[in-house]
Amino acid sequence: MQRIMDLAAAAARLAARIGNALWWLGPTLGRIVVGVVFVQSGWGKLHDLPRVTEYFASLGLPNPGFQATLASTTELVCGALLLAGFATRFAVVPLIVTMCVAIRTALWDQVDGISSTFSMIEGLYIVLCVWLGTTGAGPLSIDALLARWYTRPVATAARTQSVRALA
Repeated sequence: MQRIMDLAAAAARLAARIGNALWWLGPTLGRIVVGVVFVQSGWGKLHDLPRVTEYFASLGLPNPGFQATLASTTELVCGALLLAGFATRFAVVPLIVTMCVAIRTALWDQVDGISSTFSMIEGLYIVLCVWLGTTGAGPLSIDALLARWYTRPVATAARTQSVRALA
């Protein structure tokens, strides 16, 4: 029995080492996948805006032309920001709002509880966007590059001030 426990502990340590080495993969793949989906969706809607406007009008949305343009542009621009990993934590907010509006206006008759909401693709996009908003874009992003660049001068300035204080 002890041998089985030792093997299980070794397997758990190995899994933890692999997980720690690949921690960057989740947010990177997540933002790329969500970014591609929204860029494609926004691009398609912008290139067929009369049909999207007509659909929004059939849903009874006020000012459907404006709403269609806003939703399409939001998806395209915020999706592109996610692809680049730039302003990720800000870019997910309009996407979450857009998906909530989509569920409320177009899919509300299919919602009969929380489980049905998150079995819809829009609900899953909300979950992914919340995750990206809380964890960030990951190290392979413009956000991470800017964070490294921004903290470098601050650290240098702090060192310079501490050296001057010693002098």
